[in-house]
Amino acid sequence: MSLMHRVGWRRGILALAVISLLTLSAIQVLSDEPEIALMIGEPWEDMRQRSSAAIDPAIPGHVSFNIPKSDARLRFIDPQYGFVTPPARFFVIIYNKEMIISVRMSPQIEPLLLDDTLKVVLDLQDQLRSAGWTPIRIEEDPPFADTPQWRAQLRDVNKGGTSYWHAEDKFQVMLVVHRFKDNKRPTEERYLITLALAMPWTNP
Repeated sequence: MSLMHRVGWRRGILALAVISLLTLSAIQVLSDEPEIALMIGEPWEDMRQRSSAAIDPAIPGHVSFNIPKSDARLRFIDPQYGFVTPPARFFVIIYNKEMIISVRMSPQIEPLLLDDTLKVVLDLQDQLRSAGWTPIRIEEDPPFADTPQWRAQLRDVNKGGTSYWHAEDKFQVMLVVHRFKDNKRPTEERYLITLALAMPWTNP
């Protein structure tokens, strides 16, 4: 093997090693993210024991809610209709007599720019579609899309947008996007996303 070939071979091995380390680091970061892993209708304590994000116990016999003690992503673990959100700062889990009945959250850490907002919402919609969720009420509230019409609607502080999804008659997701006045960035257009998850509460 010539000197040039040996140098090229060593560089190739080094490049593969760097790529492997970066991949392992990315996997480690993802696995280290606190998450709430739950099912609608399951016992609260099952969710607590399964989740890596800390959250308080339920109050026996009450209808109430708790929030995770840190930023956390939602992992909805239904074997057919599951999906995962980005980490959230606003994250409320509601229970009735120690059984989980609904989730309301903003799948973001801070108000986002419009491009980033659409990226999050479209990824969530893609996950729902892939898992077999169906958009409903599409004449009044069609799914979000990255189009000039949708961008103009979301920029309008009086409009925003909403999209509804059903998993048969088992679950419903509502996605809402609206303009948000961020006092930390008063000159920027920022947006909030709301995700609600529960048993169906509207008709298709």
